Amino acid sequence: MTETLNAGSSRAMLEAVSRFVIERTDMLTDADLAIGDGDHGIGMRRGFEAALSALETQSVDTPESAFKVVGTAILSNTGGAAGAVFGTLFRAGSKAFAGKDAIDGDGFAAFLESGLEAVIKRGGVTEGQKTMIDAIGPAARAARGNVGKGLSAVVASAAEASLSGVEATRDMIATTGKARSLGERSLGHPDPGAISISLILKAMQEFTATA
Repeated sequence: MTETLNAGSSRAMLEAVSRFVIERTDMLTDADLAIGDGDHGIGMRRGFEAALSALETQSVDTPESAFKVVGTAILSNTGGAAGAVFGTLFRAGSKAFAGKDAIDGDGFAAFLESGLEAVIKRGGVTEGQKTMIDAIGPAARAARGNVGKGLSAVVASAAEASLSGVEATRDMIATTGKARSLGERSLGHPDPGAISISLILKAMQEFTATA
């Protein structure tokens, strides 16, 4: 269990996240087929394959640069709205680590808060509209509420809260994005973007618990 992540550990965690998401392409595809056009899994795989490659080949000497490299790769390779918002999450969130040589609990909470704010601004959505925001919002609040307990506890609380957010989207009617046209038919299905957030945070939880 680690309570800080330096540049090398940040890179290793993001590599683990990338592999975790890539391995769950089919899960994300199936989730998107229920309320979308089924391309979310493939898009996320493309984005995180690019992120993995970038982390392996580009210079990463700070936690901020590691997260920015991932965000840029996702933004450039995922495609569609997912590329824009997931790329923004990592790129904007990376600014929380500016000037820091390690990530601690407070920094991680700030990453989620900064990313959440930027995604809301870029996507023009708020919580309750059946989007990834419904997983990031609870995660950010849970992380901030557990800062005094150390990084591992902060990440674990964020992962747990994001999963609760995913479940909450089952009872929401989509009012934005491709699922909007389904109206009440979107009820009963979790949002694929929210699922992706929960996967990202689950991978981070597993890494910080064992590193």
